[in-house]
Amino acid sequence: MLDSERHMIELTVNGRRHRLDVPGDAPLLHVLRNDLALRGPKYGCGLGECGACAVLIEGRVARACAVSCAAAEGRPIVTLEGLAADGRLDPVQEAFIVEQGAQCGYCLNGMIITIRALLNATPAPDEAAIRHALRYSLCRCGTHVEILRAARRACGLDPAGMSP
Repeated sequence: MLDSERHMIELTVNGRRHRLDVPGDAPLLHVLRNDLALRGPKYGCGLGECGACAVLIEGRVARACAVSCAAAEGRPIVTLEGLAADGRLDPVQEAFIVEQGAQCGYCLNGMIITIRALLNATPAPDEAAIRHALRYSLCRCGTHVEILRAARRACGLDPAGMSP
């Protein structure tokens, strides 16, 4: 049953608290983009399958299109915009720039957020862990090699030392 009745919720996004009046069934992605004007998370599939909408909730990757605001309430949320600190990009963001890990850039949010979540859980992942983490993040324009190089760099591995 859908809950279109409006509710006051409090979300902590990128370290800032927001009090919002939203429908009870509002997906987190819609509130992030429409109410908080955060453009890092993208609408991709709307089913939680492509990763374009990825955010960190309590340091773990979550698909914002498939998570309700009610489920995210009271839990710290970090978007792509919130990764940078003290005027410096997150090392994962820097690695994607150095390795030119984007073509159209639509999947970039999900790729960066996924690698940040991997590093949060496993500070020194190997290539198998990187590939496993990215297995459900889709790139439609074919930048896979550059994305893997960027992920390897961010994880402290030789960017050029990929296995086939």
